[in-house]
Amino acid sequence: MGGMGPAWEIVYDGFDPGREGLREALCTLGNGRFATRGATPDGESRTPGTYVAGCYDRLDSEVAGRTVTNEDIVNLPDWLPLTFATPGSGWFRPERAALLAYRHELDLWHGVLVRDLRWRDGEDRVTRVRQRRVVSMADPYLAALETTFTAENWSGPIRARATLDGRVSNRGVARYHGLRGDHLTGHATGSDNDAAWLTASTRSSHITVGLAARIDADVRGARVCPGLDHVSSEHVLDLARGDPAALTKIVALTTSRDPAGHDPLSSALGRVCHSPCFEELLARHAAAWERLWGRARLDVSSAMSQAIHLHIFHLLQTLSPHTADLDVGVPARGLHGEAYRGHVFWDELFVQPWLALRFPEVSLGLLRYRRRRLPEARAAARAAGHEGAMFPWQSGSDGREETPALHLNPLSGRWLPDHSRLQRHVGLAVAYNVWQHYLATGSLPAWCAELLLDIARFFASLAVLHGDRYEIRGVMGPDEYHDAYPGADVPGLANNAYTNVMTAWLLMRAREAAALVPDLRPTAEELARWDHVSRRLRVDFHDGVISQFTGYGDLLELDWERYRGVRRLDRALEVDGDDVNRYKASKQADTLMLCYLLTADELTGLLERLGYPAERGLIPRTVSYYLARTSHGSTLSAVVHAWVLARSNRAQSWRFFTEALYSDIKDVQGGTTAEGIHLGAMGGTLDLLQHCYLGLELRPDGLRLDPLLPGRLGVLSMPIRYHGRQIFIDADHREARVNGTARRAVVPR
Repeated sequence: MGGMGPAWEIVYDGFDPGREGLREALCTLGNGRFATRGATPDGESRTPGTYVAGCYDRLDSEVAGRTVTNEDIVNLPDWLPLTFATPGSGWFRPERAALLAYRHELDLWHGVLVRDLRWRDGEDRVTRVRQRRVVSMADPYLAALETTFTAENWSGPIRARATLDGRVSNRGVARYHGLRGDHLTGHATGSDNDAAWLTASTRSSHITVGLAARIDADVRGARVCPGLDHVSSEHVLDLARGDPAALTKIVALTTSRDPAGHDPLSSALGRVCHSPCFEELLARHAAAWERLWGRARLDVSSAMSQAIHLHIFHLLQTLSPHTADLDVGVPARGLHGEAYRGHVFWDELFVQPWLALRFPEVSLGLLRYRRRRLPEARAAARAAGHEGAMFPWQSGSDGREETPALHLNPLSGRWLPDHSRLQRHVGLAVAYNVWQHYLATGSLPAWCAELLLDIARFFASLAVLHGDRYEIRGVMGPDEYHDAYPGADVPGLANNAYTNVMTAWLLMRAREAAALVPDLRPTAEELARWDHVSRRLRVDFHDGVISQFTGYGDLLELDWERYRGVRRLDRALEVDGDDVNRYKASKQADTLMLCYLLTADELTGLLERLGYPAERGLIPRTVSYYLARTSHGSTLSAVVHAWVLARSNRAQSWRFFTEALYSDIKDVQGGTTAEGIHLGAMGGTLDLLQHCYLGLELRPDGLRLDPLLPGRLGVLSMPIRYHGRQIFIDADHREARVNGTARRAVVPR
């Protein structure tokens, strides 16, 4: 198959400075260890960004009269810059050039970004430039940029200047411009054995970064020009009319966090000097990608295949087998930009179920990120007066709570209190993924069980007996709009339905995990309390539906006509001097997350266990009720709603699925994709295809298939790894075939 054709290519024709940010994010190249945005090597309309997974730094900023501390993933020195000039001309800039052709092609199968351009200089010389760029999936420390010049109607010298540029900062998100972003300091530059190098350190985390670049070309002389915080080398190539001439920049990127290295500079120089030529580097890189696609392919016989492949591509660039040995989590915006400061939220809930069935070693590595931060989570729980482990809503380097105290409303320009750290349900996401990993692999390492049990202890301690019911107060749900009761002096809500029901689910799984790992078995008293809490947690109802939280039914109805098309109602209402807490309005699915994670039988079973017999039609009524009151201010919202509507309203489910699938490609959030792709939504669409539309259910007794594929998808084909076995599944809207045999029943474990 070779990956040829439009299903494996993303093409951008022409130069549009206003859309460069979006193209850069979607043309990011990475290998799971580091990634570089698709910024041009030259030009002014560029937002350079190179990010190493887990490389964070903290800075203090003065905001609204307060000193606030923010931890950011660090924008590292820019290895890309390379420009050129014909005789008597200035350095090429696409904004200023007379462009005759200009095109970017992202080759998803091979992981290569190609820029092809032709321009006419002031002397009517026409030159073609073709650039191929890789961030090596074979060697996660290497990247390369090959530039091939062809003088179409002239002969003579062309100058080229290659730079390693440390003059960068975190400036990729406009609303953060009031915060410091100058994370790099202590720059040094030089050259060694024909390789230019640059080092710098982060200000507070003291991570040293080393970059070394080698130029391969048939050039006439070379001159290295070191600066205080950048280093350039200038080269002259003699062009003969019609004959291509290539110059390749091969770069090694190392940090002081890397294993098996004495220091970043010597490691970078050693790696770049031992690197093969571009063609061999490219061949190894393409072979590594082909192996990945062999495990990760999810094909459909429809025009949607391109977008599906793009989602897999960006997922694997952020979380590849190279990630498995790193101490990193799931960054909400990938390694593609600086939005959310590169933090880890709950997006693993949407990403890991897909990974667990293809790259279980990566899934396990992401759980290990949480396990390493278990001591910090335990300390946070103790400080809050609870037991077990309380994971932060936003996590970064060491697992402390990284949620900022303030956030900016870009519509009003005001800095407002940020209470989103009260989203305790992030721990439920971690526990859910532990269990999904167990179901997919059949393995529950003792440390995974410990992780799940400590999260269970935390949620059990959150539950306080009031009358004959346990209540969980002072939290926020996934909705994110409601952080307090109208007019309340303190933030937090009582009995968020998602949190309470999933706590009951968790306590049941914790008892099963304890039985699987007897050495960690809790006391009989603790097990008995977990059982009691899981049967007596409070869930509220109103108007024949599940209440999002206690008192939700008393809130006002919003004038939806007035705010038609407004996705971020919280910001719009704040501008109007109002408060979204007053209204029955959600940013994204909250109560309906229960229908995303649980089957209808599981949900009704949990409600009945809690003493709330599910009335006929409860679930479809609840779905319709909240669907009418959701603004979809998050890309995750379309994923969840496509899922919960899949079997009751297939047309509406398809509409939400297509929105989620193209949300980054079309930038439906209005400029946010330029700041980094939405990794949770990308992973969620892939998981939706396999677990929802294909009806793939992981159960203790085996793997169940109950497909209900939309006909417009065509045939869906994919391999999975289940309990160490490779299984091939293909299905359409009529039947599913497992290893070539029609199957709708259970595949035994």
